Amino acid sequence: MKLNYYIFICFILFSISALSQNTIDIEAVFDTKKNSINVTQSIQYKNNSNTVLDTIYLNDWSHSYSSKTTPLAERFADEFKTTFHFANNEDRGFTALTSIKQSNQTTFFERLAKHPDVIKVALNTPLQPNQSYNITLTYIVQIPHNKFTRYGVTDFGDYNLRFWYITPAVFDGSWHYYSNKDLEDLFVEPANITLKLTYPNNFTPVSELNILNNKVGTVTTTTFKGENRINSKLSLVQNNDYKTVETDFFNIESNIDTESLEPTEVALASDRVAQFITKNLGDYPHEKVLLTWIDYKKDPIYGLNLLPDFVRPFEDTFQYELKLLKTTLKVYLENTLLINPRKEQWLLDGIQVYYLMKYVENFYPNQKILGKLANVWGVRSFHAADLNFNDQYSFLYMHMARTNIDQPIGMAKDSLLKFNKNISNKYKAAIGLNYLDDYIGDSIVSKTLSDFVKQSKLKRTTPADFETIIRSKTPKNIDWFFEDYVSTSKKIDFKIKKIKKSEDSIKITLKNLRDNKMPVSLFTLENDSITSKFWIDGFNGNKTITIANKDVDQLALNYDNVIPEFNQRNNFKKLNGFFLTNKPLQFRLFKDIEDPNYNQVFFMPEFDYNFYDGLSPGLKLYNKTLLSKRFLYKLSPKYGFKSNQVVGSASLIYNARPEGTDNFRTRYGLSGNYYNYAPNLSYTSFTPFIDYNFRNHKDLRDNKREFLSFRYVNINREVDPTGEFETDGEPKYSVFNAKYGLVDNNLKDYASLFTDLQVAKNFGKISATLEFRNLNERNKQFNLRVFSGLFLYNDTYQDSDFFSFALDRPTDYLFDYNYLGRSEQTGVLSQQIIIAEGGFKSKLSQPFANQWMTTVNTSATLWRYIMLYGDAGVIKNQNFSPEFVYDSGIRLNLVEDYFELYFPVYSNLGWEIGQPNYDEKIRFIVTLSPKTLLGLFTRRWY
Repeated sequence: MKLNYYIFICFILFSISALSQNTIDIEAVFDTKKNSINVTQSIQYKNNSNTVLDTIYLNDWSHSYSSKTTPLAERFADEFKTTFHFANNEDRGFTALTSIKQSNQTTFFERLAKHPDVIKVALNTPLQPNQSYNITLTYIVQIPHNKFTRYGVTDFGDYNLRFWYITPAVFDGSWHYYSNKDLEDLFVEPANITLKLTYPNNFTPVSELNILNNKVGTVTTTTFKGENRINSKLSLVQNNDYKTVETDFFNIESNIDTESLEPTEVALASDRVAQFITKNLGDYPHEKVLLTWIDYKKDPIYGLNLLPDFVRPFEDTFQYELKLLKTTLKVYLENTLLINPRKEQWLLDGIQVYYLMKYVENFYPNQKILGKLANVWGVRSFHAADLNFNDQYSFLYMHMARTNIDQPIGMAKDSLLKFNKNISNKYKAAIGLNYLDDYIGDSIVSKTLSDFVKQSKLKRTTPADFETIIRSKTPKNIDWFFEDYVSTSKKIDFKIKKIKKSEDSIKITLKNLRDNKMPVSLFTLENDSITSKFWIDGFNGNKTITIANKDVDQLALNYDNVIPEFNQRNNFKKLNGFFLTNKPLQFRLFKDIEDPNYNQVFFMPEFDYNFYDGLSPGLKLYNKTLLSKRFLYKLSPKYGFKSNQVVGSASLIYNARPEGTDNFRTRYGLSGNYYNYAPNLSYTSFTPFIDYNFRNHKDLRDNKREFLSFRYVNINREVDPTGEFETDGEPKYSVFNAKYGLVDNNLKDYASLFTDLQVAKNFGKISATLEFRNLNERNKQFNLRVFSGLFLYNDTYQDSDFFSFALDRPTDYLFDYNYLGRSEQTGVLSQQIIIAEGGFKSKLSQPFANQWMTTVNTSATLWRYIMLYGDAGVIKNQNFSPEFVYDSGIRLNLVEDYFELYFPVYSNLGWEIGQPNYDEKIRFIVTLSPKTLLGLFTRRWY
């Protein structure tokens, strides 16, 4: 009797527990011919708040692919990903939601205007606190192609799915919903999930959920189930390449490349990784971890993923272990730690990379950043060869800090630049945790991270909870970490300002060069060996401390590089010798990582080409390292094989990078050039300049840029005694030039405004260029460019048109344009066009204006990259009436602004296409500068 009573009580408690648990039941029938899924779904979701709810929100991220105007599409456009915009409609996905019912009664629902992948549902019955709603949904998911986000249907007809079914949005007093932006950050609470799949017999389903049963008939039906699940990735494949490794801790099912390792080596590596994670983060609450090749591709070990197999400098075992570890850590944390990944991602990222660093410290302490290459003759002389593998994290964060486009690690994930989101902020978070751990001491941070993850598994938590725990475990003031390091992008930079020695003590004055109160470590060294280490609490301005004058011949700040410091070149002071801060001069072949112990000079072979000097090899001497520096110099002498002359360039530049302002960089500099501009005719230029560069520091994802520049261009050209080239006007001249530019460059819309003022002894001119470019929803592009220029005064027009406005080919008297043959009047090189000033493509009989000019250039898509163009304008020359000019033709827009062809058809010259020597009328744009071409790719990241 008593036993039956206990069984009854246990049954009641279990039933209550089950009813209070969120549950999602899904029946999904795959139609592989239409690439669609017919879904019937029920959701039971508990209101854990104190608020009565009459409206709920659901995440429907499959619908984020439905049009070119969703937040996902806009994200692609912001990062210049053209694949989605130009895709066929059948390649995009959507959700066709048929009905939502509560208690068998249809409920009203609608999609949010700004979030079409979020559904607002009006409940038929208000939901009381601690009660659960039950709704049933029927819908069809049209699966997108995987070329957009790697999720979707592949070219081979396989399916890799994530965020494919509808889920409840989180409510904890306020709603947490947002749109899919390909950031892997859907925020949901754990639920018991039952997934019943029906699919053709030639497919195999792969899921992290546990298989309940499998029925094979004319089609196959497989039922999966999992408790307290957050993630439910699903693959449906025809050739199953997933392999399962059973470890002593959890099973790993994966199709990540195993680097050609033997199965026993894969098993040993998997067990080692699983043991490390379990030891530090506790038991995984599920039976297996599912790792897909997509998981790794979206969050790779940067560096390893860029090199082809035949030049990879690391052992296969090391590479595989790190790939496996990083991916497993990510999946482990995503499936156990209920942190809002859109708003609070920094802690998830920090824990992941922190343990990645600890793993290398424990098992590969001598691993170098260049791997086996660090011991190769020639390579081992580079400072990069001295760096340990874990030094890359500080280096890659500092790449963004030095260029002044780093962002707070506590910033929302969708507000970050791609480089910061994928690399810099993740690394800064991890090295910050390591910095905090070193400062507090006794491995308190490491222990707290471990306890935090173990205690917070499958419970709603926040970084504030971690902060509360860590503060309770140390008496030290750690406000600096959460208020400065996490919440701002303030840089860290200290220097030893001065020292004063006495017989038994040393008085040291330190200076904090930044506005923060972050702590700094001070080391004493003797014969290059550490004799002591002190942590100095944060301070503003100067701080003087006194230490014993014992076992010390050198002082150093941050000697172990634990602190991600902006500049380490001012961290050392020698106590003996005449030059207390002397750094030896060091010459290095090719650019290297900065070594703060030396004054480095780099040299490398360099090649240049123009038509008059020919191929010009030379040697470049410079001090630019892989990280941006404030002061840069470059000396680049070359020898022109065609001109038989020494030519080249030189420059001195100082980069000021103010923080907390839109003026993110100001450049002060001097530059000079000596080349030939015509056969056996050289020119010399000398230009002092100041450039102000602006971008929205509060929203670095804004593609709008502004600049303001002032320069004084001094040109001295050799005079052509034959008179063939226009040097008789004024071979020696100086021009003050002021420019303002505003550019808003986006995939769909481009707008720019440039103004230009030039003042010289014999002429003054002002001009403005306005340009618009639009790519519409039908993939048709329309371009409009307007140029207007006016001479304020011109005393040179009677001598030549050298300083005049040009319709089709500016004379480039300031030597700004990258002409392959700037003085050519005939031949292929004369057909090169740079869209400047008039922007015409036809060579009209009067190509110059010495009083004023106004032109309009337009082009529109005819089919794909084939466009029609038309130019029209009015030119006015002294002593002549205004003249109307026009041209038109076909434009092959192969790569916008980089490689284009123009075929004139009709102009003031008549039907050009039928005139003699038509091939000489064809114009081309070509860009050979590697730096300019690289911008096509880096613009996605910065």
